[in-house]
Amino acid sequence: MNAQRAVLLVAHTGRPAAVRSARLVVDRLTAAGLTVRVLAAEAPDLRCPGASEVAGSADAAAGAEMVMVIGGDGTLLRAAELARPAGVPLLGVNLGHVGFLAEADPEDLSDTVDRVLARRYSVERRMTIDVTVRANGDVTASTWALNEATVEKAARERMLDVVTEVDGRPLSRWGCDGVVFATPTGSTAYAFSAGGPVVWPEVEALLLVPISAHALFARPMVVSPRSVLAVEVIGGTGMRLHGSAGDGHGSAGDGHGSAGDGQREASGAVLWCDGRRRVILPPGARVEVRRGTRPVLLARLRGAGRRDAGAEVAMAGGTSPDRTTADSAELGALFTDRLVAKFGLPVAGWRGQADARHAAAASQREEGPGGDA
Repeated sequence: MNAQRAVLLVAHTGRPAAVRSARLVVDRLTAAGLTVRVLAAEAPDLRCPGASEVAGSADAAAGAEMVMVIGGDGTLLRAAELARPAGVPLLGVNLGHVGFLAEADPEDLSDTVDRVLARRYSVERRMTIDVTVRANGDVTASTWALNEATVEKAARERMLDVVTEVDGRPLSRWGCDGVVFATPTGSTAYAFSAGGPVVWPEVEALLLVPISAHALFARPMVVSPRSVLAVEVIGGTGMRLHGSAGDGHGSAGDGHGSAGDGQREASGAVLWCDGRRRVILPPGARVEVRRGTRPVLLARLRGAGRRDAGAEVAMAGGTSPDRTTADSAELGALFTDRLVAKFGLPVAGWRGQADARHAAAASQREEGPGGDA
């Protein structure tokens, strides 16, 4: 049965620590009888003779049990492009800075591999957004995002003039640096930096967050996941040489730029999806954002529950057993723990429910068996 199991491994090969960790993972998984795939573009750096090479296409993860990611959140967002069409979960081992999407740290690598081999993990569904670009009524681009879609000004010294819309009705016109459309997953990414709220991942909602808007009403907004959000770019600017994805718009630390970087752009606006996929927006362009038709699945080691989490993974060519996820309260607690750990939030002085239980028990002992309830 193990011979039928396959894992796609994606690594940040620009980091020696990621390469070393990737080799350890490949050796452990192949020794246990699993098939490990690596991307052809990464294979020369990884030098793992026990792994099979696959092209970095939408079929790379087809039939795999999961995609293991060795790197930061940027590497995980890159791997999401491969995992999403295959409908398989991502499991990240963080070698980046914050690593908010990653599940494990390098010191947990051995235990992480053990859990993968034993299928002891749960699976979370994360909402995505589908993005459509229109010009003169015609669709010119269609893409998606796990974290956010951002309409930004292309020239640093100029302001972007936009009109935002919710469900076919105009909301407000802003002079701004841009607008972020985010998912709950992306609420801790760019939207967070722009002043948006933190939204727990089990909440289904869309976020609209203006960036440095010069307006009286320019507050972050949380709307229904059934809503359709839109922004229309008013006017344009002169020709401007635009930098590459490495200038702050690319995936964090990945070094994977987008096609067309360095070309001259006639528009004052550009659309970025997850900091990876870029679309130049001509004057008058319209960007529409709606709930994505396909979620992204994240494998979680903490709070996996007592059930065999292998029941949550669709095996290649086989049946798809029941997909169960952790209880909503448990997911919320795990996310709270993640916020505290990743952002180093101060929690000294917290007493929690344990003290309340101890107080109740002490009260019962004082009252004795015949005391009032």
